Formats: sequence, structure tokens, C-alpha cells
Amino acid sequence: MAKSKVYFTKDTGSKNLVRLYEKLGKELKGNVAVKLHSGERGNQNYLRPEFVKPIIDHVNGTVVECNTAYGHDMGGHRFNTASHMKVMKEHGWSENFDIDILDSEGPDLVLEVPKGNILKENFVGKDLSKYNSLLVLSHFKGHPMGGYGGALKQLSIGCASSAGKCWIHSTGQSTD
Repeated sequence: MAKSKVYFTKDTGSKNLVRLYEKLGKELKGNVAVKLHSGERGNQNYLRPEFVKPIIDHVNGTVVECNTAYGHDMGGHRFNTASHMKVMKEHGWSENFDIDILDSEGPDLVLEVPKGNILKENFVGKDLSKYNSLLVLSHFKGHPMGGYGGALKQLSIGCASSAGKCWIHSTGQSTD
């Protein structure tokens, strides 16, 4: 098996994201979705729009998110599209980028998990099918449930619809 290339830079400025992307030698084509965590109201742990603007503009991307599976009772404000878009505006996303809440309208897109030990399918926002390419921008953070958020989480929980998030967390027992 070929070893993965790992790139390191001491320059962590926003313009360097474009340089690092170009160093990969891969071009994202077509309609590009940019998956990131846009931040919960009152939360400071997310990449800021001004930091990622150069790379999102470079790939002509649309910022994509899905609604959460938890509401106000658990401190959430992104549990439906209207409140989610309000938070996106408060955090400066909608003034800088096109936004697509992938699960804003049903039905969900069902994806098979071919060799899944527990889950054999998952539910994602149906609008994911509108995109030809996906750029994942992750921030590194500790998670209160004892793990780390990152690229894999952006692709699993992050792209899962509200029902899909419930499906994952309930080990395939419930979509609500």
C-alpha cells in the first residue's frame, strides 16, 4: 500500500489554505460543496468565515450543512432550517457565501453502508446529490462525549440529516 503524503506548514494564515490546496494537484470540478461546522449560537469552536473565504472563493464553493437532531432544550439553535439560517447569518456565513442546508426539504437521500457492522444504511440531506465535488474543512476540537471532531465526523454526522443523526446515535433503532 502506498504511503499517504502529509503536508506541514508553519504558515497557518487563510491565504495559505489556497496554496496548500493547489499543492495537492487535485482540482474540484463542477458544483462544489464545502462542508464545515458553521458554529452553534454562543459557541466559539468553528472556523470563521473570513478565515476560509479565500479557499471557498477559489473553488467557487457553496457552504453546506445539515440540521441538528437536538433542539433548544439541549442548547441547540440549528434544529430546523429557519433557525439554522438565522445562526448562519449571525456568524457571517450567509453574507459571504451561498448556503445550502442539505436536509432543508425531504425526503432524505438514503446511502447504503455496504460493509456496515451495525448500520446498513444512513440518511443524508438529499441536496448532497446536487454536488459533483466535496471539500471538507475541519477544525480540531475535543468533544464532550470523549472524542475528537474532525474530517470523518464532517462526512458522517455532518452530512447526515436530522433523521440520519438520530439513526447513527441510536445504532439504527430510530430516526427521531
